Amino acid sequence: MVALENYVLGNWIKGDGDGQLLYHAVTGDPLARATTQGLDFAAILHYARIQGNPSLRKLSFHERGRLLRALALYLREHLDEFYRISYQTGATKADSWVDIEGGIGNLFSYASLRRKFPDTPYCLDGENHSLGKANTFMGHHLLVPKEGVAVHINAFNFPVWGMLEKIAVNLLAGVPAVVKPATVTSYLAEAVVKRIVASGILPEGALQLICGSAGDMLEHVTSQDVVTFTGSASTGLMLKSGKRILQENVPFTMEADSLNCIVLGEDVTPGMPEWDIFLKEVRKEMTTKCGQKCTAIRRIFVPENKLEDVQIALGKVLSQTTIGNPLNEKVRMGSLAGDTQRKEVKEQVQKLLASSQIIYGSLDSVEVIDADAQKGAFMSPILLLNSQPLTSREVHEVEAFGPVSTLMPYRTTEEAITLAKMGKGSLVSSIVTADAQIAKQYVLGAGMYHGRILVLNEACAKESTGHGSPLPLLVHGGPGRAGGGEEMGGMRGVKHYMQRVAIQGSPDMITAISQVYQPGATGNRTGKHPFKKYFEELVIGDQLLTAKREITAEDIDRFADLSGDHFYAHLKGTDFAGTMFDRQVAHGYFIMSAAAGLFVDSYEKNPVLLNYGIDELRFTKPVYPGAEIQVRFTCKEKIAQEQKEPTDIPRGIVKWLVEIIDDTEEIVGVATILTMVERKAQ
Repeated sequence: MVALENYVLGNWIKGDGDGQLLYHAVTGDPLARATTQGLDFAAILHYARIQGNPSLRKLSFHERGRLLRALALYLREHLDEFYRISYQTGATKADSWVDIEGGIGNLFSYASLRRKFPDTPYCLDGENHSLGKANTFMGHHLLVPKEGVAVHINAFNFPVWGMLEKIAVNLLAGVPAVVKPATVTSYLAEAVVKRIVASGILPEGALQLICGSAGDMLEHVTSQDVVTFTGSASTGLMLKSGKRILQENVPFTMEADSLNCIVLGEDVTPGMPEWDIFLKEVRKEMTTKCGQKCTAIRRIFVPENKLEDVQIALGKVLSQTTIGNPLNEKVRMGSLAGDTQRKEVKEQVQKLLASSQIIYGSLDSVEVIDADAQKGAFMSPILLLNSQPLTSREVHEVEAFGPVSTLMPYRTTEEAITLAKMGKGSLVSSIVTADAQIAKQYVLGAGMYHGRILVLNEACAKESTGHGSPLPLLVHGGPGRAGGGEEMGGMRGVKHYMQRVAIQGSPDMITAISQVYQPGATGNRTGKHPFKKYFEELVIGDQLLTAKREITAEDIDRFADLSGDHFYAHLKGTDFAGTMFDRQVAHGYFIMSAAAGLFVDSYEKNPVLLNYGIDELRFTKPVYPGAEIQVRFTCKEKIAQEQKEPTDIPRGIVKWLVEIIDDTEEIVGVATILTMVERKAQ
C-alpha cells in the first residue's frame, strides 16, 4: 500500500502509523494511506517564516509574478499525469479540466496581475493626503508583505484548483504557504506538489504540503500568519473559534458551502433562448463534479405559473446525463469522491424530504456505464420539489453536497428575492432574464446576501463562464453562511496577505520610502533633460522646470478650429453672465497639449520610444488669455519590462508627474503620463 508523503522542512517525509485509508472513487479499491502523525507542526510553520518568507519578501511583485508564470508553464507539461490521477477521484475529463487547467489558469492570471503592481516588494495603496497647508507634512498608506505564513485548509472537491488558486495569491504577495488538502483526495494534490518541488522554480520554504490531519498546526499560528478554510460551515466555525486564532487575532478567511440559488425571471417563457439557457445551466451545475461544488445550484426558483413546464423540461435534460466510469467517452457524470461522501449526501436528502419530494432520480438505484454502481461512489441526480418554500425551513438550511437540487415556485420578483435571502448568505446566485429592470431589481434586492451574482441572458450566454465558475480577478466568497470571506479578487486578494500601514512624514521621506515621487518632494534638477536619459539612468524625482508660454486668444481660437471643439466657453463672443467663467477660457486639452510642447524634447532622437497614455488628468483652474504657464515635469515611478522575444528592444515603463503652473504659482492642471523608455544595450 502506497503511503503519501508530506513535503515539509525541505524534504519529503512519510508520517508515522497507518493513518487514513484512501479509496479509488470509481472502483472502490484501496489507493493509498495518508498520515501526518509524528510531524512537528510548530517547526513546519517556523520553517516557512524563516526560510520561505525572507526569500519571497526580497523579490519584487514582478519577480514573483514571473515565478508563477514559469510554474504554470511547467505544470502544463505534466497534464497527462494529473488527468490520469484525477480520474481516480471520480472526475470526468471535463471535471478534471476545471480542476487542473482551471488551477493552472489561476497561476497565469496572477502572473499577469504583476503588471498592476510596481517593480518593488511592496506598494502604495490609494491616494496621498496632504496634512499641512505648506505641503511639508503628508500621509499615505503602504502595503508590505506579512512576515508569517499562509495556512490553507482546502476541500476535497477541487484538490488542484483549490490549492493553486490560493497559493497564486499569497505567493504574488510575498508570503509562503502550508497547504493541507482534504485527505480523501490529497493524493492528487501530492502529485502536483511533487512536480512543483521537482521544478525548483519556487524558493525553498515557499510551499509545504500536509497530506492528512492538520494536527495541532493552528495552535502555533501568530498574528503575522493568515489562515484560509474551504469546507463546511460547521468545521469552519470550529476552526475560526480556536483559542490561538482569537488570541493572536489571526486573519481567517472562510469560504463555506452554501445554498446557492438560480432564479428564472418572470419574463422568460418556453421558446425564448433564456429558457434553454436556464435548463442547461441547472443541468450543468447539478452534474459537473457530480454536484460536489461549493458553488453548485442547490435551490431553483421559478415563477409558479411555469413550475410544471420547468419540472418536465428539467426531467428531460437530466435524463440525458449518462453516469459511470469517467474513462468511458459516453459518460457525462462520474462518481462522488468516495462512499463516505455518498452516505452523507443521502443522509442530507432524507432531511430535505421532511418538506420536499423527489421528482427525478432515486436514492436507491442508479444506472451506470462500464462500472459497478455499488463498488464505486455513484449516485443518481436528485431533483426535489418543495411547494411551500416560504414556510419550509430545511430547504434553506440543509445542503446535500452532491447532484441534488430543489425546485420551488415564487409569485413575484420581490418574493424571489425574499426566498434567495432565506439561504442566509451564499457564494453565488444567478438570475436568467431578458428584462433589465427585473435584473436590476434582483441584484439590488439580493446583492447583500451573495458574494457574486450572474445575470444570464442570450447576449452573454456564449461567453459566460457559468454560475459555478469563480474567476481569478473577481472575489470568491460570500456573507453569512458562506463564511464572510473573500478569495482571489485580483489585487484585493493580494492585499489580504499584506499589512496596510499608514505612513506620515515629509514628501521627501514618503518618496524615499515608497519609491514613488510624491507632490511637494524635492526634485532632482540635473541640467540634463529627463528624456535624454536611458531607463537605468533615470532616478525617481528627476525633474525639469520648463520655460514659460503665454496663452493667447488666438491660440484658443486656432485650437477650437483644429479640434472642432467650439464649446461656448471657448468662444470670445459668448455672453458669460451666469456662467462659471469671466471670459473666454482655454480648452483643458489645449493646455495639456501646450504643456507637452514645453516638456517634450523633440530636436533629436532619444531613449523615449513612445508615449502611450495619460492617467489622472485633471484641470483644476481656468486659464484665460494672457496667462503664462510652465510645467514641472518629474519622474514619478519606474517599472522594468522583461523582453518577450530576443529581438525586442530592452525597455521599461516610466510614469511622469505633470504639474501645469500658471503665473500665480497655482496648479491649473495635473496628470500622469506614461512613456516607454529604452534600456541601455546589454
